[in-house]
This record gives sequence, C-alpha cells and structure tokens, in this order.
Amino acid sequence: MSLPPLVEPADELTVDEVRRYSRHLIIPDVGMDGQKRLKNAKVLVVGAGGLGSPALLYLAAAGVGTLGVIDFDVVDESNLQRQVIHGQSDVGKLKAESARESVEEINPFVTVVLHKEQLDTDNALEIFAGYDLILDGTDNFATRYLVNDAAVLLDKPYVWGSIYRFDGQVSVFWNEYGPNYRDLYPEPPPAGMVPSCAEGGVLGVLCAAIGSVMVNEAIKLITGIGETLVGRLMIYDALEMTWRTVKVRKDPEGEPITELIDYEAFCGVVSEEAEEAAAGSTITARELKRMIDNGEDFQLVDVREKNEYEIVSIPGAVLIPKGEFLNGEAFAKLPQDKKIVLHCKSGGRSAEALAALKGAGFGNSVHVGGGVLAWVNQIDPSLPAY
Repeated sequence: MSLPPLVEPADELTVDEVRRYSRHLIIPDVGMDGQKRLKNAKVLVVGAGGLGSPALLYLAAAGVGTLGVIDFDVVDESNLQRQVIHGQSDVGKLKAESARESVEEINPFVTVVLHKEQLDTDNALEIFAGYDLILDGTDNFATRYLVNDAAVLLDKPYVWGSIYRFDGQVSVFWNEYGPNYRDLYPEPPPAGMVPSCAEGGVLGVLCAAIGSVMVNEAIKLITGIGETLVGRLMIYDALEMTWRTVKVRKDPEGEPITELIDYEAFCGVVSEEAEEAAAGSTITARELKRMIDNGEDFQLVDVREKNEYEIVSIPGAVLIPKGEFLNGEAFAKLPQDKKIVLHCKSGGRSAEALAALKGAGFGNSVHVGGGVLAWVNQIDPSLPAY
C-alpha cells in the first residue's frame, strides 16, 4: 500500500550530511526531500536485541535524526551470536547504553534517546507519544500486544518483525490505513505452546535479514516511497531461501482497542493448569542437590530438547522432551514407585509437563524452579549456560 510521507522534511542538510548521504541523494525516489524527512524523523526501537541490533545500525546509517532505544536488559555472552550492535567488551553493560555507543560511532548526526526501563502499561503511551514510528523487535507476545495497543491508541504506525530458528516474518501495522497486530493474531497462543528464541534458538544471520527488511519499511513510511507492507505479511524461510507474502485484512468482528490491559495475564507465562500443578510442587536447585547428596530414591527427568541436553545437563537426568508428556508417550517410560523430579531450562516447560504428569496420576512429582540455569548459577558454575 502506498502511503503519504509520515514526516515533514527538515529545513536543510549540512554540507557534511550531503557528503555522508550522497548515495541516497542520487536516488531519484529519495533525493534531498526524502533525506530531509529521514533527518526529521523520530523512530523508537523496542528492544536492542536480535532484531533491534541491525535495525538500529541501519536506521542510524540511513540518517534517521532521532533514535529512541527502550531496553532494560544487560548484554550476555549468548547475545553476541546475533546481536551485532554489542561486542565482547559490552558484556554486563546495559543494552541501551551499548547500543547508543555503537549508533554514535556509526553516525554522530543521530540523537539517541535512551529508555532504560521495562515497557509496560504505565509508561507505553507516554514513551510512544514522542515518536513518529515504532519498530517492534521484541520476542514475547505480551510486549507485542502492548506495543500494538499503544500504537493503535496513539494512531502511530509500527513495523513488526518476528524470528525463530530459520523463519522470519515482517509486517507494518497502522490501524488508520489497515490491520493491526490483533487482526493477524486475535488471541495469543496457549501458554507454553510456542517456544521463545531462548528455548528454540535462532540462526544469527536471520536477524540481519529480517531486521534490514524492517528498516526498509521504516524508510518507506518516513519518506512516502514505494509499497509498504501494510495489509501484507512477509514470510521468509532461510533454509528453503524463499520469500512470500500473504494478505492480512481487518477483522470486521474485532473488538475495538480502548485501553491498555494486563498483558502478562492476557498472554499467560504458563497455563493455569501449569500454575496449579507447580503450586506447592516446586523445589529449588539447592533442594535438588540435597536430595542427590542424601541418596534419595527419585527419577530426575529433563524435559528440554535433545540439542539442549547436549549443551549442558544436570548429572543423573534422563531426557524425555516436554512434547512426550503432552501426548502421553512419556508416562510409560516413568517408574510408578519413585518420586519424579522434572526440570527444563528455566522452569516454564517443566511446569507444563508437571501438569500433564499430575493429570496422569503421578501425584508424587515436582519440578525444579529455575531449571538447569539455576543449577549452573547456584550449584555448578563450571557448567555452560545458554
């Protein structure tokens, strides 16, 4: 869909800016007018992670005048495989601070505004109000619905991207001109059914492919050139090397968005069944260590996937992936006369498996809160975390 330019042009470009952006200026569709619009634009990037990293770098290089970065997390070594805005020396540093340093190194003409807090219902509208365009690089459903609803309430366009393993998706949502995120996903998936990138992994270079498409859409929106992805969803398969688009339409029966809600409750970190099963049946990593040291007779089960188990495992744990608990195959593999202790990476999947286990009659079963990460942090720091 062709749309009018989102941003009015700045008054002028300096001599230094003309030199810097000369390859843009000689493109007829961009030219001086388009570059002045980029200079005058204010873009907020939600998340300085896998998608936010390439997006921030290319938005800065393109000459977007003001870049907002919202991220409260710190750089972890596991981020460096794909979050290219950060380096080894940034480990332990706030991602927002690290991102600002990289942006300023790329383009000193860009003003960087940091929001070093978690985006929530209390601050979203206030933060978003200062920007022309939102670019959503988050990786959880609760924040995606929050970004969507805040953008709808403020009548702002936003570019959305999603990545998982070898697959990526991109679209542009703008309620005034087309569908919003709720038209594509009216309801979040059942809690625990869709693994995050931390659970399922992501090919590092996929972030660059999807992030660059998101910036391309942002540039088109700001300058008013080309056909945007409003009303279309672009789907990328890096293994098959295919791009395809499907149409997205407004849901005529969709409920109007009138306020921000409790998005954690709306999406659910884990299902109600898992919460009920885990209540009173959760042990700590230290409690598990005491059980092992005391020689207690129990079966320790790792419900992660095989490739995760190969990275790091708790001694004595047998591998039975969560899916086998959900489809019932796991129950025949478990002893009937022993206590069952489940664990995963951080506790979410093992809680879901615990609910299925208790539902099958294994009442004497628990799970380890914090999972293998808690074991590494509290019991054996020599083991690798991921």
